This record gives sequence, C-alpha cells and structure tokens, in this order.
Amino acid sequence: MTSLDDDAAPPPPEAVGPLIRGLAVLRELAAAADGRRSASDLVRATGLARSTVDRVVSTLARTGYLRPEGRDAVLTPRVMELGNAYLSASRLPDRLGPLADALADALDESVSIAVPDRDGVRFVHQATRRRAMSLTFRIGDLLPAERGAPGALFATGWDEDAWQRWRARRAADPRDSGFPALRSGDGSCAASFSSRTATAAEHGWSLDDQLIEPGLIAIAVPVPDAEGRPVCAVSVVSHTSRHSAESLRDAVLPRLREAVGAMAEALTPPAAPPPSPAGTTPPAAWTRASKQELGPEFVESLARGMTVLTAFGEGREELPLTAVAEATGLARATARRSLITLAHLGYVTSSGRLFRLTPHVLELGYAHLSRLTLPQIAQPHLAELVERVHDSASMAVLAGDQIQYVARIPTVRIMSVNITVGTRFPAHATSMGRVLLAGLPAEERTALLAQSTPEQLTRHTVTDRGQLSELLDRTAEDGHAMVSEELEEGLRSVAVPVRDRDGRVVAAVNVSMHASRRTVEQSRTELLPPLREAAARIEADLHVAGRYVRIPSA
Repeated sequence: MTSLDDDAAPPPPEAVGPLIRGLAVLRELAAAADGRRSASDLVRATGLARSTVDRVVSTLARTGYLRPEGRDAVLTPRVMELGNAYLSASRLPDRLGPLADALADALDESVSIAVPDRDGVRFVHQATRRRAMSLTFRIGDLLPAERGAPGALFATGWDEDAWQRWRARRAADPRDSGFPALRSGDGSCAASFSSRTATAAEHGWSLDDQLIEPGLIAIAVPVPDAEGRPVCAVSVVSHTSRHSAESLRDAVLPRLREAVGAMAEALTPPAAPPPSPAGTTPPAAWTRASKQELGPEFVESLARGMTVLTAFGEGREELPLTAVAEATGLARATARRSLITLAHLGYVTSSGRLFRLTPHVLELGYAHLSRLTLPQIAQPHLAELVERVHDSASMAVLAGDQIQYVARIPTVRIMSVNITVGTRFPAHATSMGRVLLAGLPAEERTALLAQSTPEQLTRHTVTDRGQLSELLDRTAEDGHAMVSEELEEGLRSVAVPVRDRDGRVVAAVNVSMHASRRTVEQSRTELLPPLREAAARIEADLHVAGRYVRIPSA
C-alpha cells in the first residue's frame, strides 16, 4: 500500500466513504482564513448533500474538532491533536527543536525545520528572531518545493514520477495560488529548480536567494537518518539587510553543519513502543456510546477513522495493523479499512507491514490554529459559562502586582460590572489576582508582596501583608479565591486558575456579580462547579494547542 498524491483519484474498493467525506469537510474548514464555514458554504465547496454535511458537522462537533456557532461550523483547538500525533511520532520537534533553538540563539538568526510533503515543503518547527523583518510562517504551513532552500534538497531524491507530478502541479497552478502561506509567484522559481536541485545534490546544501519573497534569504542542510536518507532540512533564515545569500553561507554554514551533525545523532532509533496507558477506555467504546446517544446524527465510521490518526504518537512512529487495532479498540478489519482510506488521502503511508503518519496530516487546520492566543482559546468557554450562570465571566493574567483583563464576556443586566479587555486592577484586591499570586513560586510571591504597597480601595480591602500571605496560602490549597467588596463596594467575584501543560498557573478566570445577587455560600456552591468546568475545558484546549506551539497570553 502506498499513499496517493491526488485524493481526487478513485478510492480503492475498501475505502470508508464517510471518512473521505468527513475529512473533505474538515479540509474546507482548515482552508478558511478564519477556520469557519457555513453549512451552505461547505455544501458548495465539497459537493456533498446538505444532509451529509449536517451529519458530518454533528459528528465532528461530538469529537470536539469543531463547534457550531449559529449557522457556522468553527474549528476548535482540539483538532490540533491530529497534527500533534504526527509531530510526536516523527520526534522532530521534541528531539531537534531544542537544537534548532540553540542554533538560532548562537547565530541570532531564525532557524526552521521542514519536511517533504509530496512536492511541497512543510514546516514542523520555528525558532524565530523578533525583528521588524523576519520569518512569519507557522508550523504546518506548506510551501512549493521550488520556493525555498529545503525543496531542492528533498528533490535530489525524486524519481521521474515525482518530477512529473511536480510539472503537472506547476502547469495547473503556475502562480502558487494553492499555497495560501505564500504571496503569488510569477513562476520564475520553477525555471531554475532542476539546476538548483543538481547543485544541492553536489554540495549537500542549498541556498534560497529571495525565492520565498523579496528580501528573505536562507541556507539549508539536510538531516539524514541512519541510512543516510534526508529526514528533514534545517534552514537558517535572514534578510538582505543583514546578509547576501553568499555572505550568509560563509557566515553560518560551518555552524549549521555542526548542528545538523548533532541532530542526526539525536535521531537514534526509538525504543520499543510504550504500552497503552492502563485503565484508558479505547476510543471505539466512546464512538459506540456516541452512536447510541445521537443515532443517525453521529457517523460512527467517520469517528472511528479519526481515532486511527491519534493511535500514533511518541514511541509509536511506525505501527503494524494489530497495534493500531489494539490502540483504538477497533476490529482489525475496521482499522485496516480506515488505514487504506487514510493512505488514499495521503495522511498515512506504509512500508511492509508498518504504517506511519505523513506530514500531510498538518493540513487539517494546524497552521491556522497555531496562531491562537490564550484569550481566543478561552472566549467560547467563557461564553458558555455566562450562558449557564447568567453573570459576567473574565480571564486575566498577572502584570507585575496588577492583573490585566485579556478576555471578557459580559452579561446583560440593569446593574452590571463595566470592565473591558485591557483593564488593570491591583492583584491583591481581586479574586483573579489572588489566584495568580497564589500560583507563583513561593520566593517570587514573597518578593512581589514585599515590593508592593497594597492600597486600601474599600473598607473591606485586605492590605496587611501577613494576612494577604495567609489568604494566598489558603487560595493555593483550595484552588480558588472569593473576594467580596474589596475592589469595589457591592462587587463579589470567585476565580480559579488556568494551568499550562507543565502545571504552571498562566491565567485566571472568574465570575463577577453584584453582592446582592448571591450570598457568599451560594456563590461558592452555585458558581464554583461550572467555573471549574470552564477552566478545565480551557486547559484541555490549551494543552493540545500548546504542545508544540507557544500560546501567547494576550
């Protein structure tokens, strides 16, 4: 079995039709600039019947990969787990990412890691310098092979069929309109591609002299596997204001080759696949339960096929059919048909009896979602929380001894709290501030309290440092904070922390209201459970989205 280069080719007889149709809908959502499409748009774009689109949307919503918003379907951060499965299985960001970051620091230039994807090049890691003119591509972005240094390196291994596919793509799309990460080209890069490939084969490195866009230059070197085949390419990227292509080569090539040598050593064969976590429920059991609950609105064969993608991961770069079936809880025949379908679409490839994911999986929304901020991740969950409790909800981060609001969903009331994004308040007098202060390392918290002068904002405000320290200890122990009328008379709020993948408190979310609406005990019993549930959903999305991408807090 081999992966096909054109998912419009007739599918094999064993292919799962609902999985093909479901992934077509997911690709259309991923191709949208804002990750959203109406059902009518999806019908027009995919050619599917409206009833089919509705069932696909319902199923993907159940899996958590999209959410309905009015008439639109919107991609969610959860869909990034598909790309994470490939990135984790490839080991490239985990093992080579730190080396690329160190190289970027040493050279004070941007460094990228890219892999071949059909006749294109897809980014899997970026270490970007913060400059006015710098690399802005995202993890998952796809470039045509001829538009950059890595493509010539990968093309050195192409056979005649690969070159024919490349020529066919060039003829069908001479201006690169099918690559949204790029500005349209004039086709001039294609004319020199074969000669640049020959030069790359001779020298073992490749130059990009403003092939991607004017002013941007790069040099790339391949990272080989144990058999000497290029696994990926590492590029050092600069600007013509700092270097010419030749001076960049002279300045960085020795250091780049040294780093690539270390990277090749880091890609040692993986250990034996880890056993499945004890006590976990196979995804197939979940899909059966969802089918029983939702009936015809849940397409079980689509959901099953999606679980096959996530069977791969760290220590599971290549899996036999039996291991895929065991990881997903599917029958061997069902898992096999899903793998055949995913291979037809280019998301899976095989060698002998072993299957592996391809970087093509990253096309399923990864690049778009990799630019999400923490407030954007939180916003829909805060909206659900407000709808549930009928009071305003907010998210804030710590800014020195103050909090800064980064997201807010107000409720509509005659008497409401008028706060906007960007507003700052003293941390000591707010529930979110106490949660954020309580989440600091002990030494940092002590130093911050010692340097600040707590202000008496109302007659209830706690300003004594010793008392504040005790309150923060209690907040850390309880996992929440409630503050009544310390910031403003009549205002009460309860807050809980939001933690990143490493367990650090990176934000706080709260519900605020007029103190007359609920007693302290009612506020705790009625608001704390839904507030914690909302924070848990935010954390779940953050942990998926932040596995290989830095998520800005504002």
